[in-house]
Amino acid sequence: MSEDARLRPTWHPVASATGHPSYSGVFPRDERAAGEARVMVATVLAVWHLPRLVADAELVASELVTNAVRHARGPDVGVTVTRTGHARVCVAVTDGSPLLPRLRVAGLLAETGRGLRLVEGLSRDWGAAPCARSKSVWAEVGTG
Repeated sequence: MSEDARLRPTWHPVASATGHPSYSGVFPRDERAAGEARVMVATVLAVWHLPRLVADAELVASELVTNAVRHARGPDVGVTVTRTGHARVCVAVTDGSPLLPRLRVAGLLAETGRGLRLVEGLSRDWGAAPCARSKSVWAEVGTG
């Protein structure tokens, strides 16, 4: 695969274990990944006619991807958006580190350390599923 093709990730529908509609994309683990994930989330939610979820879901995706870029290993970050209800979606980010995220208390003047608190505040629920050499961090946004 050429480097040029790698910079334009392909989003594709995937079969989810629950049977809910789902789209997945893989992005290079670099400073552009969070922006690419926001575009993917907004596009998928537009296709599903869920405009009210876009702002929260974009921010959740951005924070989870930013954590993966900063703290994980491997060349890529996977993003999956699954419709889990009439007006509810789950955003999951998979990275190459088995280390689970943890909530931190950021100092008053700290420039980082608040991302998971934002995710917690914007989501109905969130969590992480470890694998042998990776993990998936997910958050569910919306109602219903």
